[in-house]
Amino acid sequence: MKRLVNVFAAVLVAALVLVQGHGIQAGPHRIDVTAKRFEFLPGEITLKKGEPIVLVLKSVDVAHGIRFKELGIETKIGKGQTSELAFTPDKTGTFVGHCSVFCGSGHGAMTLTLHVVD
Repeated sequence: MKRLVNVFAAVLVAALVLVQGHGIQAGPHRIDVTAKRFEFLPGEITLKKGEPIVLVLKSVDVAHGIRFKELGIETKIGKGQTSELAFTPDKTGTFVGHCSVFCGSGHGAMTLTLHVVD
């Protein structure tokens, strides 16, 4: 019995080392973003190039949207609803997303900045 326990322990340790060595993750990093007239909160987010993420966008007042032209991604968020925007940044830089659904007089200044780093 003691030998069986030792074998099991050795297999378990080997499996843990293998998993850690390959950097297996539970899934994409989820970031909550609130959209309201006339801002996104948070207004700036730093991401790592090559790491999958999901922006979980929630509108608390009227319909909004977000469009990152340089990254080729966009989604719309209905009034009081949530929308998920899943992507993997493939280039570094600073990217400014603009609200893509007219939401009132301050619409033009409603932005979300993504800083993508190595």
